Amino acid sequence: MADYVQVVTTTDSERAAAELARGVVEARLGACVQVVPIRSFYRWDGAVQDDPEWQLQIKTPAARLDALVAHLREHHGYEVPEVIATPIVGGNPGYLSWLDAETAG
Repeated sequence: MADYVQVVTTTDSERAAAELARGVVEARLGACVQVVPIRSFYRWDGAVQDDPEWQLQIKTPAARLDALVAHLREHHGYEVPEVIATPIVGGNPGYLSWLDAETAG
């Protein structure tokens, strides 16, 4: 298992994304959250949807993943939020150490 992960989730508004991002960082569940506007196509309730969304990219140690997922499920506005973790297989050692320092607690 990788020592670090990048977790992706989406929200339906910039405000909701900012609130989730701030809450994640304040709770030390992620060291950095980037918010990017995107356009999503998906099937929901039997129909294809085409909606603007805001994607959150959260960097965190793998050891914090379960707590982060629980936090997102509790504070997310979606009935079934996307929460996907991708292993980080390498990177700048200084940045990865910073991830550890900012999520310690």
